Amino acid sequence: MTIQVEIRGRGPDLVLLHGWAMHGGMWGPWLDELVDEARLHIVDLPGHGHSPWVTEADGLAGLVEAVVPLVPRGAAVLGWSLGGMVALDLARRYPRRLRALVLAATTPRFLTGPDWEHGLEPAVLAGFASGLEADCLRTVQSFLSLQARGDEYPAATLRALRSQLASHGEPDRRALAAGLDILRSVDLRRELPHIAHPALVIAGAHDSVTPPGAARELAAGLPCSRLRIMERSGHAPFLSHPDHFLAEVRGFLSCQAQGRVA
Repeated sequence: MTIQVEIRGRGPDLVLLHGWAMHGGMWGPWLDELVDEARLHIVDLPGHGHSPWVTEADGLAGLVEAVVPLVPRGAAVLGWSLGGMVALDLARRYPRRLRALVLAATTPRFLTGPDWEHGLEPAVLAGFASGLEADCLRTVQSFLSLQARGDEYPAATLRALRSQLASHGEPDRRALAAGLDILRSVDLRRELPHIAHPALVIAGAHDSVTPPGAARELAAGLPCSRLRIMERSGHAPFLSHPDHFLAEVRGFLSCQAQGRVA
């Protein structure tokens, strides 16, 4: 399995896992500020960006198995949205591989249910799934619009998301369908107490994809976590408020490097 990973910088290892339909080139220029203090491993998940789709990556466990060879021992992992769910399951399955987690705009359960109100309605995700068959690109663009909704700078954030998406080509439709199935079916809430890594949970106060209530429940369920709500942000805080996001990540990683509790 050949997975694209860009490695740059120097310092403690930090692996970055993007969200559904995106790629490793979407994080934005704030990463340039980290290259003198972290060795970045910027991953394209299977079927996204420059990584080919492989059937072995079907399902959350398959994504974890695709990613784990790219994670140096003792690395921190930063996961956004779907990438955050991958990071959580990676920490659960390979606890000795990681030293810390940064979980941005993510959730242990993506859809609402009888005992979970902090997510998308199942009908919304079902609409995206059916839309992939009719018009894949339009469906992805609609999802990007949802991510920018509620942000302080929605137009600018949406432009950034669209520009970044186009920079590495379209994702593979099979990867998109598999990712939606993960978002539909995965529930990691019972696993959270067993994930003891230091974790920074970052959420946008106006996130309409993974609402801040999901981040609060996520942080409460993890034994060693720190929660930061970015008051003016939506689902892509690293694009809409990069300086604030960078400060949170940098402060957390600095504490971990010094062996201090964040």
